[in-house]
Amino acid sequence: MQAIWKGKAWKCEFFVVFFLFGCQLKFFLLYSKRYHVKLGVLGGADSMRVIAGAAKGHNLQTIEGLATRPTTDRIKETLFNIIAFDLPACRFLDLFSGSGAIGIEALSRGAAEAVFVEDAAECQKVITANLQHTKLQDRARLMKADVLSALDKLAAEGKKFDIIFMDPPYESGLYEPVLERIIQKGLLKEEGYLITEGSAQIPLIPPAGMKVLREKAYKTTILTFLCLEEEVV
Repeated sequence: MQAIWKGKAWKCEFFVVFFLFGCQLKFFLLYSKRYHVKLGVLGGADSMRVIAGAAKGHNLQTIEGLATRPTTDRIKETLFNIIAFDLPACRFLDLFSGSGAIGIEALSRGAAEAVFVEDAAECQKVITANLQHTKLQDRARLMKADVLSALDKLAAEGKKFDIIFMDPPYESGLYEPVLERIIQKGLLKEEGYLITEGSAQIPLIPPAGMKVLREKAYKTTILTFLCLEEEVV
């Protein structure tokens, strides 16, 4: 009788431990989803990965919150499907870089160089870590400055880019000033183009000297491709 009781007690204890472990795991997953805790090398639903190229499959650290808004995997995949054939050996400029995921994807797919511009210290650390993790740091440059100052410095160095990507905070009012500065400083190559990610509810009016090549709209987001007008070139 005692042996039977001990057997039942063992089974009951095992069930309690298993139940508590399951509750803790569920709580952790809910917490990570709610507060955007990234799981790093563990991956998971909230992780961001390099889609294709030399660093394909590498998990990237991201920063989410009110100050940053990472490009979703769906939008990123569509974007790079569009520009895939222009990436090999190109010079890529990633403005408002955040985690660096866009510039890193460009490097992974064969860009000769990618310049990351980011003035938030926390994001700078993440970009550095992601570049080291993907082993792409040799072709990357991180400029720790605000975008307008960085554009002035790049222009002073005589830099020009094949592809420029910019994803500032939607309601920052920075789209037009940055585009105008790029035109003024001649940072976009004649045959190059610029891509903005913005809110579908906030129309983007191209500045004088630029025209829209195409747009790709989503529910709340729109990708706008712009190039220089002939008189500017």
